Amino acid sequence: MNAIIDYFKELFKGIKTLLTGMKVTGYYFVHPKSIITQQYPENRKTLKMFDRFKGEVTMPHDENNQHKCTACSICEINCPNGSIEVISKQVEKADGKMKKELDVYIYKLSMCTFCGLCVKVCPQDAIIFSQGFEHAVFNKEKLIKTLNKPGSSLKEKVKVVEVS
Repeated sequence: MNAIIDYFKELFKGIKTLLTGMKVTGYYFVHPKSIITQQYPENRKTLKMFDRFKGEVTMPHDENNQHKCTACSICEINCPNGSIEVISKQVEKADGKMKKELDVYIYKLSMCTFCGLCVKVCPQDAIIFSQGFEHAVFNKEKLIKTLNKPGSSLKEKVKVVEVS
């Protein structure tokens, strides 16, 4: 007898949850102006992602093709799966001292888990997340990106952090 009662309890509970969901659907059916669903890809030109969205890692450059990356490799060290590779070179300054500079900043988008550790630990705020999210390609090699632009240099007045 308890099995039959439990059966009907579960049946009525299922109907109640169905009606609860239909109530939400019915509300948006009657009030179409409050719909927040975006019609992607038709609205591709007007689509605005949220500010906290993590698209892909980028390195902003100013109008003089200068960046803030000092090649300290903290982002590379903190990346849990090795999607960042910072290649630096030694350059002799005018006073004869050797200085480490960024040569190539390689970002492997196919390996990135978008955890954000690299952006959080960067002492210079040299890398940020962009709003780009369309990364479907047929060739995996297109997902390996060089973030520093050709001929770019370090901005003036950027404090260099030495990592031991």
